[in-house]
Amino acid sequence: MLESNKIYLGDNLELLKQLDENSIHSIVSDFPYNLGFMGKKWDTITNYYEWCYTRAVESLRVLKPGGYCLIFGGTRTHHRLVCAFEDAGFMIKDEIQWIYGSGFPKSYNISKGFDKKAGAEREVVGESPYASRRPNVMNGDVLMMNKTKWDCTNDLNITLPSTDLAKQWDGWGTALKPAQEPIMVAQKPIEKNYCYNVEKYGVGGLNIDVCRVKFSKNDDPRIGKDYKHNAKAGLEIGSSKENSNGKSQSLHNSEGRFPANIIFDKAAADVLDEQSGILKSGSNCVRSHEGFFLEHGKLGKAGDVQTTYGDIGGASRFFYCAKANKKDKTENSVVNNTHPTVKPTDLIKYLVRLVTPKNGICLDLCEGSGTHAKACIQLTKEDYPVNYIGLENDEESFNISNKRITVNQ
Repeated sequence: MLESNKIYLGDNLELLKQLDENSIHSIVSDFPYNLGFMGKKWDTITNYYEWCYTRAVESLRVLKPGGYCLIFGGTRTHHRLVCAFEDAGFMIKDEIQWIYGSGFPKSYNISKGFDKKAGAEREVVGESPYASRRPNVMNGDVLMMNKTKWDCTNDLNITLPSTDLAKQWDGWGTALKPAQEPIMVAQKPIEKNYCYNVEKYGVGGLNIDVCRVKFSKNDDPRIGKDYKHNAKAGLEIGSSKENSNGKSQSLHNSEGRFPANIIFDKAAADVLDEQSGILKSGSNCVRSHEGFFLEHGKLGKAGDVQTTYGDIGGASRFFYCAKANKKDKTENSVVNNTHPTVKPTDLIKYLVRLVTPKNGICLDLCEGSGTHAKACIQLTKEDYPVNYIGLENDEESFNISNKRITVNQ
């Protein structure tokens, strides 16, 4: 049995076999996307489905019944990851969308391709607004996707098409700007029913209240003003009372909105809010006919009071927004973190809280540069103790992980 609160170097499949059956409470991991990213060996897998399937089988064995598995995937290969875990015996419960604004387009310019094929020169008429973000070739900072180098000298220039084919296909490309990554939400099948399973194994549910989206301007700068309701029953937040029709009416949970399967970073949230403008939640109202209470997930009867949050702000306030810290990756420049796909610690903390009970063990099969371990350490300091186990087969990433752990302990 591997000890908790350590990262282990080696093949994660072999390391998984050293874990006891039904010993892990949750899994939160960022798998390779198998895109050959920056030519990295760990992101080049011959049979991606088989790679995922063998690890899914072992993950199913070590997870407690009802334990959740949250794994990041790439938009082009995520379907193979999900199928592998479903085929191994997991229940696919949902998919969380991690939406961000920092993705860089990696699209082939078809028009330029035709001119290059014909050996035709293109007239340079300006410079792209992205030119200031051009990678520094002299320092070896060259973007690479699928082993194709970014043309730093020409691709950021604004040019006019030269040949007839280039003019015909001007403006056409081959890829969209990456702005989201899917997170598989899978669960090991429960025993009997949820109450039985949770009582026996301590897992099986999602920690909804801990992960609710705050709705006070004191907690979230996206909120324009504090909550104010106009329910005639004079209820306090979180309380309930029978109305004149004998129906129980209550205001929403004071902890915030129900967590959704969409998560933003600040850049993406700002874009959404700019598009939506300032919106105001509706006021509480008495239902005149039967229908659904979407917030509470149950039927509403005539005479019931449907409650809302009554706040003002952009549309992004309905979703959790992971905070980004420029110094998060390097621990305030203390660690030289060269890993190319580091997730925000705040995002991983949120996911760990969602599926891991206090004092539980959260496993990461692909620890990378140690963000998962750092998240668990920070949660423990914040009175939400979580134990971690990390597996990593890249020695450079393993060393970076241990340095970040040392800084955060």
